[in-house]
Amino acid sequence: METYIILGRFTQQGVETIREFPDRVNLWKQLSPQFGVQIKGLFLVMGQYDFVVIMEAPDDETIAQAMLSINLQGNYRTETLRAFSENELQGLIASLP
Repeated sequence: METYIILGRFTQQGVETIREFPDRVNLWKQLSPQFGVQIKGLFLVMGQYDFVVIMEAPDDETIAQAMLSINLQGNYRTETLRAFSENELQGLIASLP
């Protein structure tokens, strides 16, 4: 499984319905196995983004489909980053010419 970091911001609609956010998170957790992804952690953050989600998925296409589905609700704008573990980083460096 690959690791992804999702950076999220609430839209105006998301702010107006912020009290529903915990229910939405629970729904994400319930539906994520249907997409083949797993939520490893969710954090509210201060600064440029409103929340960060750590997810695992088998590939980029799977995480893209899951995030498109979540964003269809209109409550968030997200940015997805592929994260590499320390072991993966060592492998990448070892394979440099």
